[in-house]
Amino acid sequence: MSRGMSAGDQLTRHARKIPETPALRFGGISRNYRSLDERVSRLANALRERGVEAGDRVAVLGLNSMEIVEAFLAPMRLGALCVPINFRLTAAEIAYLLADSGAVAAVVDARFAGVLADARTHAPGLRACLVIGTEPGANGDHGDDYETALAAADPVCPAFAVDENSAAYIMYTSGTTGRPKGAVLTHTNLLLHAFSVSLHQGSSGDVDPVALNGAPLFHIAGLSSYLMCLLPGGTFVITASGGFDPRASVELLARERVSSCFFVPAQWQAICALPDIGQYDLSALRQISWGAAPASTTLLRTMIETFPQAAVSTAFGQTECSPVTCTLRGEDALRKIGSVGTPILNVEARIVDDEMNDVAPGAVGEIVYRGPMVMKEYWNKPAETAAAFAGGWFHSGDLVQQDEDGYIYVVDRKKDMIISGGENIYCAEVENVLAAHPGIADVALIGVPHPTWGEAPFAVIVPADPANPPTAEGVEVFARTRLAGYKCPKEIAVVAELPRNPSGKVLKTELRKTHAHGESVIPGA
Repeated sequence: MSRGMSAGDQLTRHARKIPETPALRFGGISRNYRSLDERVSRLANALRERGVEAGDRVAVLGLNSMEIVEAFLAPMRLGALCVPINFRLTAAEIAYLLADSGAVAAVVDARFAGVLADARTHAPGLRACLVIGTEPGANGDHGDDYETALAAADPVCPAFAVDENSAAYIMYTSGTTGRPKGAVLTHTNLLLHAFSVSLHQGSSGDVDPVALNGAPLFHIAGLSSYLMCLLPGGTFVITASGGFDPRASVELLARERVSSCFFVPAQWQAICALPDIGQYDLSALRQISWGAAPASTTLLRTMIETFPQAAVSTAFGQTECSPVTCTLRGEDALRKIGSVGTPILNVEARIVDDEMNDVAPGAVGEIVYRGPMVMKEYWNKPAETAAAFAGGWFHSGDLVQQDEDGYIYVVDRKKDMIISGGENIYCAEVENVLAAHPGIADVALIGVPHPTWGEAPFAVIVPADPANPPTAEGVEVFARTRLAGYKCPKEIAVVAELPRNPSGKVLKTELRKTHAHGESVIPGA
């Protein structure tokens, strides 16, 4: 018998101890631990009846909902792997993930059933599909009705000893630099992550925390947030998918008496910009977190001023590490503003050069990791896995520097660093400076070809006032008082918004394509 415990086991334990406590809240409706546990067991049995066995992969495609959480948990009870899929993907992109993972079954929202059906023509291994959100018998050839399948299934899942070191999820990376890779995360990865982050952030151990995460559930930030809330038996408030509405989000925080929440920096910027945010009762809010994309010190100061009752913490990491590797505690938010903090419990980190030598404090190097939260492998990609673990450590691709107290500051992604005339330009440093410009609401820096220097910095800017955007000359003058001359962009493009992936990261590959030749572009100029 296994001596480990999966997230599914945690759910069953809470169903026995605190059966009436709400596990999930969505759209004003609650689902308690007893009900959630039974529905997850029914779904596991329904999948088993449709041929899903230990080691098989089950794809899940849908908007945020309680049923999607059930679909994330049910495969665990069979020793199968869950494959969350971004609902914004095209049929061709979904087909790639289905074929790459070898999924044999899927759970899908009715609104995406047609897209999945198109994708299945290129993934013949997918044998069964359950469709959420339609009337029984109305799914055509797309699959079986979800609720009908659950009603017909046994509410008690047969005991199945799941090896805690076996795979639980295949989380596909965002693919900002090419085809997505499937990071294989184990039961141990995810449970130790939940425990380690909670302890490092100084969790009080309350049995009734109410948590909310603004990320989509298919993303590792959303998935891991629910698992962290599950650990102490808390209540997870699910946010609606679709366009982000800052006012609706703040109203939800107030209405649900949320005690802990996470949003990406772009969302926090919109929330803090609400002119009447002080009128909402957010007294229950004890901790607010940000991560998944860089935040400027200007935004961080605004967050601290806007939410004086809450500790502002940072979550830094990546999908392959379950995902958080470093956090900055609330008490350090001002003292070490701009830092992503220090490595959490169970994460060993080094900052190294290209030869894997440790760099001195203050020097820039790549942060590499090892520990029980680091993924098992990239699914079916032995060469990429070997490269990622070269030298016995997982290579993050993040360039950072460490101060004399051991606090880590991110300077760039290794692949985004600009080399101009032999000088390294770190995008995050320049973006942080430009973010303080009163005429700039959002900014991203890329390198563009230069006949003399090889590359030159180029700023893509979202203006604070679209009718009066900053000029390239004005931006350069502003930057030169704060940065060395070679770091200052001499050309800019003014855009309505920056392209981002679901986790809030700017898609610099798109910006490089659009602005491959540089040259300042200002609409209406």
